[in-house]
Amino acid sequence: MVSNPSPETKLTALGDEPRPLEEWLTTFHLASVVLDPYTNESSWVLKPALRILDALRGSSARVNLVVTASADDARKFLGPIADEILVFADPDRQLVKSLGLAKLPAFVFIRIDGTVQASTEGWNAEAWHGVASAIAEATAWLAPDAFSPGDPGPFHGTPALG
Repeated sequence: MVSNPSPETKLTALGDEPRPLEEWLTTFHLASVVLDPYTNESSWVLKPALRILDALRGSSARVNLVVTASADDARKFLGPIADEILVFADPDRQLVKSLGLAKLPAFVFIRIDGTVQASTEGWNAEAWHGVASAIAEATAWLAPDAFSPGDPGPFHGTPALG
């Protein structure tokens, strides 16, 4: 069961110093895709995740990837994508633990007030569309399509704590 994260949970953007979650939520909600770069499942969902996040750019949600690895490993996993989107390195899985995630990949919408409004774990296009729709509704934006040709079939994901 996903829970509201502690506002003191540290998030480290690539190339930046760790800052508490509450500082990342001062102006924008967070639309976070949480990935484990050491699993095949996270690589399978990367393309549709980026498509969904790109469709939400410009809304009042800060779209981002949370990679459960060091900054160096996150950059290796993402390649040039790391320079195109906000990426948080979560090598100790502090955010994953604070959210109570059980499976990765996950898609989580954290409102400015620090509450989780919507989330899903594993990959299911309809469930991810539900989270994107919650973000779109909260930010007066348009939700992206649920499924695109080439997207993976549904899968449960892998254990979030490694």
